Amino acid sequence: MTARIERLVTSGQFSLDGGTWDVDNNVWIVGDDHEAVVIDAAHDADAIAEAVGDRRLTAIVCTHAHNDHIDAAPALAERTGATIWLHPDDLQLWKQTHPDRDPDAWLADGQVIEAGGADLTVLHTPGHAPGAVCLYDPGLGTVFTGDTLFQGGPGATGRSFSHFPTIVDSIRDRLLTLPPETKVLTGHGDPTTIGAEAPHLDEWIARGH
Repeated sequence: MTARIERLVTSGQFSLDGGTWDVDNNVWIVGDDHEAVVIDAAHDADAIAEAVGDRRLTAIVCTHAHNDHIDAAPALAERTGATIWLHPDDLQLWKQTHPDRDPDAWLADGQVIEAGGADLTVLHTPGHAPGAVCLYDPGLGTVFTGDTLFQGGPGATGRSFSHFPTIVDSIRDRLLTLPPETKVLTGHGDPTTIGAEAPHLDEWIARGH
């Protein structure tokens, strides 16, 4: 059975550097009728578990460790037995939210996470956060970009642990090289495509962040 992609929007707060903002997050569930992977367990473990249903949840993959993308991960893992995956460069950020609970496993560039007919290749794309990753499935024609690339430009780089030239390099070298028809499913807001964003790279650089 071919993998399918489901989107759940959860609401909560993002906190960093002493500020707090209300946010809506995209939680992506990828798999088939029997098993699935969750990308970014945001805010509401109960709602995510309900969306997964009776499927076996094999992995909770964190695109990065800002609190709004990981706050529900331990509770969801405890409930389902799923493995929490994070890139090790984001452990310091993770510890700000979960000081007493480490991720279960470390993501590495080029690694493939398989579940329910999906093959998600890890692309390390630092900039928004040191350990930010995107997940590319050529079979689905889709890349899950977390907060690295949005409709209209790069993710924010104005806070701690972020760096604008680095995110531009990540997008140019790791994402804009994907086929232009590739769907871009983001951590917040609406989807886009690689082809829609690629022409604007020079504008982003000129604008800076």
